[in-house]
Amino acid sequence: MILLTNGAAPAGTGSFTLIGMVVYIIIMIVVFSFISKRSQKKQAAQQDELFKSLQPGDNIMTTSGFYGTILDVVDDTTIIVEFGNNKNCRIPMHKKAVAQVEKAGTAEINGEEE
Repeated sequence: MILLTNGAAPAGTGSFTLIGMVVYIIIMIVVFSFISKRSQKKQAAQQDELFKSLQPGDNIMTTSGFYGTILDVVDDTTIIVEFGNNKNCRIPMHKKAVAQVEKAGTAEINGEEE
């Protein structure tokens, strides 16, 4: 076992590893934040495309799990959806409440893919 005088480490070894570790951590934080922001932008673009493609007759599933059919697209943010088979339950909804869309005449479901 080697004893150092005054209990101090040799000059330069402790500060270099500390600075190197801090720089490494900062680089990792920057890389992870870049990757997460990029994926968030991609997902937001997919959702915007989904909302723009909504048309009357499309079958949808809402974020709360209800299935319905779009009757009308009122404006950029509002749609009128019919729920159930009795044709009496028509509710205006915000487009952002749509989780999945099945286009009229197709069996393919477009929406969030995980």
